[in-house]
Amino acid sequence: MRSILAATILAAGLGLAALPASAKEGGCVKDGAVGAVAGHFVGSGHAVAGAAAGCAVGVHRRHAAERRDQQQQPNQQQSQTPRG
Repeated sequence: MRSILAATILAAGLGLAALPASAKEGGCVKDGAVGAVAGHFVGSGHAVAGAAAGCAVGVHRRHAAERRDQQQQPNQQQSQTPRG
């Protein structure tokens, strides 16, 4: 049973490695996976709590990055207007 699970996880990991990388910060899936792994190493039953916490942090980071990008866009448009 463990060998089937390990093979499935390996196949999924290789499949995800073939996808193009995203340069966006944060996100529920990305940080949730990190939280799940961290929770797994903390102790039994903590993977779900780690995933939930990682997801919350990821959503917060994504929203903060989007707000920062929206604030920078008007500044970039103003600097590109011709003067004269």
